Amino acid sequence: MTPLADRIRPKNLDEVVGQKHLLAKNKPLRKIIESGHIPNMIFYGVSGVGKTTVASIIAQQTNMKLHILNGTQASVADIKAIISEIGTFASMNGILLYLDEIQYLNKKQQQSLLAYIENGDITLIASTTENPYFAVYHALISRCTVFEFKPVDSQEIEKAVARAFQEIATAQGHEFLIQEEVIPHIAQGSGGDVRKAMNACELCALSAEQTEQNFIISLELAKALTQRSNMRYDRDGDSHYDILSALQKSIRGSDENAALHYTARLLQAGDLISLTRRLLVIASEDIGLAYPMAVPVVKACVENALQLGLPEARIPIAEAVILLATAPKSNSAYLAIDSAIADLEKFGALEIPRHLQNQHFDGVGASISGQNYLYPHVYPNHYVKQQYLPDKIKHHVYYQFGKNKQEQSALQYRNKILGKK
Repeated sequence: MTPLADRIRPKNLDEVVGQKHLLAKNKPLRKIIESGHIPNMIFYGVSGVGKTTVASIIAQQTNMKLHILNGTQASVADIKAIISEIGTFASMNGILLYLDEIQYLNKKQQQSLLAYIENGDITLIASTTENPYFAVYHALISRCTVFEFKPVDSQEIEKAVARAFQEIATAQGHEFLIQEEVIPHIAQGSGGDVRKAMNACELCALSAEQTEQNFIISLELAKALTQRSNMRYDRDGDSHYDILSALQKSIRGSDENAALHYTARLLQAGDLISLTRRLLVIASEDIGLAYPMAVPVVKACVENALQLGLPEARIPIAEAVILLATAPKSNSAYLAIDSAIADLEKFGALEIPRHLQNQHFDGVGASISGQNYLYPHVYPNHYVKQQYLPDKIKHHVYYQFGKNKQEQSALQYRNKILGKK
């Protein structure tokens, strides 16, 4: 039997749920579609949000010859077969190629399309769940307009869920008694993925309790079948990096509540490794020298978490997250090392000053004889002024003392040994 998602797939733009920023009256993508002049486009967004549906509607509204390929299976031979139709009677109105999951095509496969989409022989509509600016060959993406499809609001998904149950009832020839809150729960639990909501509807219909009068779909049944479906997460996809980015920015912004929210999402997805690695980075990058003890404390929490495993690991992880979010912040070390690396890339490996080198004898004709290194520990305050950087960058400064208590204390000590007041 045809999958439910395909049976109730919208036939026109007005039936599409969500994507109002693109498809509402007078919005850009709708105006383009209604004009009949279809440019090369890339639809970017998570799965189940209408990319394929909209592409199908576009194909239905044109007279072009439609070809559908999936990037997970397509080969160069498949693309060449489409190219061979250019100029034939079958393609007299043009060729529309819908290429799903374009990110799975390699560079050579993507390049094979360039000339034909540029001169208009082929109109490309590609879809991808990954950021196209990273996943799609740059020369190809420069010839396309990118439209971002967003997760569908739960209130919009409710419309599709209600329509799905009606379709199932018609197909099976009997009515369902759907308890209150079932439809909102399925819509909310789908995480913005219409296809996932349709799958939940089918499962509920198959598992419905049969009575003498009807079939009952209870809220308990809906909860059991959608309990984790709202966890939109892919360790290799954009959502993985989005959550980690949101976590670090929340900690950097001293918002422990937001940080705990994103931590919970990573924990619920079972991604303890990515979470612990990011916390170790944050301890040095964002808290840094303002509270150096954050590094060993967070390391201890991470080690405890990894030894305990989930679900107990959530406790030391929460301690680390709250500590980092509420600690004073400094990125001075982060900026300092990046500045030093920038100089290295600019000037290369400059000659180390003679008095710092690990050699005690000079070659014949040396301009300066003797190592002449001054040993700081035999001087007052264990300090003596001498040059440490190579000559060309001897006055460069990478580290700037932060305004926090810890670094200001270090600055006071520095000024003391330099004899400054």
